[in-house]
Amino acid sequence: MIIGLTGGIASGKSTAARFFAEQGAFVIDSDKLGHRAYEPGTGAFAQVVATFGQDVVSAEGTIDRKVLGGKVFGKPEELKKLTDIVWPEIRRLTQIEIEASLREQPDRIVVLEAAVMLEAGWNRSTDEVWVVIVEPAVAIARAVARDGVPAAAVEARIAAQLTNAERIARADVVIDNSGSPELFRERLTSAWQALQARRAEKST
Repeated sequence: MIIGLTGGIASGKSTAARFFAEQGAFVIDSDKLGHRAYEPGTGAFAQVVATFGQDVVSAEGTIDRKVLGGKVFGKPEELKKLTDIVWPEIRRLTQIEIEASLREQPDRIVVLEAAVMLEAGWNRSTDEVWVVIVEPAVAIARAVARDGVPAAAVEARIAAQLTNAERIARADVVIDNSGSPELFRERLTSAWQALQARRAEKST
């Protein structure tokens, strides 16, 4: 079974992913695969350089994510050029990991954690979509405290993402993380237990 796990900035989806890993799920972090997607020597690396210029290559020969980010942030057309290169490669790497995991243990739960799950259409390859939501004001406060960035920068990132309502409309399971860490863990536990009950019911 494949669960697509998503949520906005400072929603707690990474905390949720760690919780599911503790329960025995195989977790795939699409952010990490995103770093691998355009490593030197890959086709995506060459495409990124050809599209955005040689100055996106760092002194070490890798893609400088800050320079690249500066070229696409707040520029929808440029961002689409990048996602058209990178998203298919992340999807390919994801599929390799999913297939290897299920070959090893066919009945295991695989959790694909991806901030852009819905935007990239990767949810079409999952059995369920789980969304972690948080009130925008809470997300801003948490991101400022965690990353030391200005509130306005966080607000801009939230404005560029899907809204909670848009995510909820496409979700099978919604977990609200606007409260305390303890309450969040309780809700994660309940959601996980409900999943086990659904799987048991299907297998009978």
